[in-house]
Amino acid sequence: MNKVPLTIVGAEKLRAELEELKSVVRPRIIAAISDARAHGDLKENAEYHAAREQQSFAEGRIAEIESKLSNAQIIDVTKLDANGKVVFGATVEIEDADTGKSVVYQIVGEDEADIKAGRISIGSPIARAMIGKEAGDTVIVKAPGGDVEYEVISIQYI
Repeated sequence: MNKVPLTIVGAEKLRAELEELKSVVRPRIIAAISDARAHGDLKENAEYHAAREQQSFAEGRIAEIESKLSNAQIIDVTKLDANGKVVFGATVEIEDADTGKSVVYQIVGEDEADIKAGRISIGSPIARAMIGKEAGDTVIVKAPGGDVEYEVISIQYI
């Protein structure tokens, strides 16, 4: 399986979610199943079936997170020597060439992406277009409404 790039913050969030699922959610679901079993006939017991469904979801998420963490390539952005180029984990300010509007994005792994928080996936068209560029370079992003041109204003490794 391919390595999944993650920032240190993203890896910590996944570890925290995994710990929560294993130490809080899983025992709560087991208790709910046990309580539901005590109510008798399982065929018509909605509480039992709901708890089993929750268990299935939680166990699936636990397996998914464990797989991602075992295949993660954790990248410490602050220790990168990228020579001023846009790389995974970099925080980049870009300006729309037509409108002059600027926006700041951090390029992160797919699981960390949150456009409202300014974190975009390494697989997104805009991130792919920015990789390898330097401050002052022009970036052309192929968008559904046509090509959009941006200028890289600044790059930070924080």
